[in-house]
Amino acid sequence: MLNNFRPVLLAALLTAAACSPSGTSSDPWAEADRVLASMTQVHFPDRAVSITDFGAVPGDSLQLATEAINNAILAVNQAGGGTVNVPDGTFWTGPVTLKSNVNLHLSDGAVLKFTTDVKQYFPAVPSRWEGIDCNNTHPLIYAYGETNIALTGGGTIDGCAAQDNWWGRGRVTERRPWPLDPSDPKSPMMEGSRVRLLAWGESGAPMYERTYTETDGLRPQTLHFNRCTTVLIEGVTLLRSPFWVIHPLMCNDLTVRGVTINNNGPNGDGCDPESCRNVLIEDCVFNTGDDCIAIKSGRNEDGRKWGIPSENIIVRNCRMANGHGGVVIGSEISGGYRNLWVENCKMDSPNLDRVIRIKTSTARGGVIEGIHVRNVEVGQCREAVLRINLKYEQNEIAKRGFIPEVRDVTLERVTCRKSTYGVRFDGLDDEVRINDITLRDCAFEGVEKDPVLQSGLVGRVSFENSTVNGQAL
Repeated sequence: MLNNFRPVLLAALLTAAACSPSGTSSDPWAEADRVLASMTQVHFPDRAVSITDFGAVPGDSLQLATEAINNAILAVNQAGGGTVNVPDGTFWTGPVTLKSNVNLHLSDGAVLKFTTDVKQYFPAVPSRWEGIDCNNTHPLIYAYGETNIALTGGGTIDGCAAQDNWWGRGRVTERRPWPLDPSDPKSPMMEGSRVRLLAWGESGAPMYERTYTETDGLRPQTLHFNRCTTVLIEGVTLLRSPFWVIHPLMCNDLTVRGVTINNNGPNGDGCDPESCRNVLIEDCVFNTGDDCIAIKSGRNEDGRKWGIPSENIIVRNCRMANGHGGVVIGSEISGGYRNLWVENCKMDSPNLDRVIRIKTSTARGGVIEGIHVRNVEVGQCREAVLRINLKYEQNEIAKRGFIPEVRDVTLERVTCRKSTYGVRFDGLDDEVRINDITLRDCAFEGVEKDPVLQSGLVGRVSFENSTVNGQAL
């Protein structure tokens, strides 16, 4: 309903058309091409072994292949690199650790099923959970400080998470106090693991103190590559993750290609590059219980301590179904973000909340700039095509004064057939920190309420040749 357009925003729009964001290139997409050309690619020697050569037996959930897989990886690494093959069949395993110059390759008929026996995933390893550093539950597939690594093939990685194991454990141990021994009514109560993590982060507790055990560990990621360079994840299908599915942390030159993710569990983000540089995500399918792609750079004190932004991330030719957002920046974004290119994607689901989403707060802060989106086709989304929120989780803010800023955001040729709003802005109440937003050649149909919903202050916004329900803005 165009008559609901907020007057303060309309005034900004009328003066914005002649303004261009400062410091932006005349062709930001040419910069994306330069980023792609600069990325190093994986390369492996012509050496291959099978996990069955090291004792892995398919089809037996009681005989885990953990040792066989890890021994095969270590042997190939020590021999100078090559490929570790997982042949057709279902192999049950515990946590896997990748090493430099190794490609873990799953044949089309291969399935790696991960045990939900928590004790298999300890001792803890260096990790980060919701943007805060800790020594936590070993991820299902993990690498730390490695280079030239890959996970490839047409097979399936099944985290086997469900309400009666990882997902249920998360709700009990992470979010609220819980009894150490549920069978004993006098059992001492344990503080929620996530609550403790937040306190560690705010207090600056040393890393050695931030260590979990099998009793209280937070849910693990399916793939967690920490401080790695030259990484390829290609072709695999990822199911039922305990927590986030793909979580690269402080990685450079990362390609995620042709991956299918189906994960409807709690906090089931699809791919979350955190403080990563030079990332390509292409030809992937996302169907998630949380954000499909969420770009991050650390939460609050830990994000500011490292001060490593995510930058130069390209998303193209992907499909998104269910999720809180298609491509998201935040909310753990305290290190900032710059240079996102999203193009030629399709998104469509009544359970997809937003298409492009930016979320932060005065606790998390961060400068977010250089967001470029073009040629995105949306069937329907639940809330808005573009949502910029500087008041995210306002009720959880424990510390204020770190002012976030969002600038230089452009959507071109983005279409949507159904949504509640066209765009939604939640700015700060006392100063303008959303600026230089452009929607060009966009068409949103089936908008049920306000084409633009705004709270707080918003600066320069421009609609160029764009329509809502057939009417020009």
